[in-house]
Amino acid sequence: MSVVSTTDLPRRDGVTMRLSDTLWRRPTLLLVLLLLPPVLWLGIIYLGSLFALLLQSFFSIDHFSGLINYEFTLRTYAELFTPANFDIIVRTVTMAACTTLASAVIAFPIAYYAARYAKGRWRAVFYLGIMMPLWSSYLVKIYAWKLILAKEGILTWALEGLHLNWLLDAYLSLPVVGGNSLSVSTTGTFIVFVYVWMPFMILPTQAALERVPASMLEASGDLGARPGQTFRHVLFPLALPGIVAGSIFTFSLTLGDYIIPQIIGTSRLFIGQAVYQHQGIAGNIPLAAAFAVVPIVIMGLYLYIARRMGAFDAL
Repeated sequence: MSVVSTTDLPRRDGVTMRLSDTLWRRPTLLLVLLLLPPVLWLGIIYLGSLFALLLQSFFSIDHFSGLINYEFTLRTYAELFTPANFDIIVRTVTMAACTTLASAVIAFPIAYYAARYAKGRWRAVFYLGIMMPLWSSYLVKIYAWKLILAKEGILTWALEGLHLNWLLDAYLSLPVVGGNSLSVSTTGTFIVFVYVWMPFMILPTQAALERVPASMLEASGDLGARPGQTFRHVLFPLALPGIVAGSIFTFSLTLGDYIIPQIIGTSRLFIGQAVYQHQGIAGNIPLAAAFAVVPIVIMGLYLYIARRMGAFDAL
């Protein structure tokens, strides 16, 4: 049997035909042409904007004239450690961590039920219930929660019907977490963050739990392990990459969000709000850029740890 070389094939007429033949003979060229547009977009638009942002953070602003001083300095980064600015960073990171932890605790039993017991039609209902909140408008969901958590909202009405309004008043009187109502409190911000980002925690956790063989859980029980021991030593370690993968979404999205704290919560700023105010209202672009670098650094460290824990295998 004779083998015909690709160089021996007859050339076809027409620009399109010749181009098709050239790309077929040179698959590397085809690969380069396919990858060139997304690589250029990533390199110029995304990485270029990040580099410009990083460059702005090394400048400073003249507080007397309000003009940017284009001289290399670390003075702007030093401003991040002033009590007011550092408090913003700590508040944002704490909220992101609490949101991630609460999302993991709530999402795990839901994901476990979906992975182990939901079959056929019920599995479809599960996915529909998880994905449906993502189909509605982001702002609509936030304003809906603002009405629910308001002093005249349905939650207060339900507690009044149960004669538990005193309990809500006692909770709202607590410092830091309380306020005039849940809609203008740190607790309200936390509740909405958990609700909005919960699906991003459930789905990776459910995918990781589906990979856990049922035989391993059965073997653990056969060897005399109690349910708590099986959970600690078998189920949780195997599901941990999925939980960490979900935490990447919940943590990063909470870290950079500025709309939820703007609508629901107190007047205390988060990083996203600080970036918005310094860039748009105060005109202090270097400080806004320095604030924007903080989540990038935090998420860089977080992604490195998540990668070491095998979280990307569960995405």
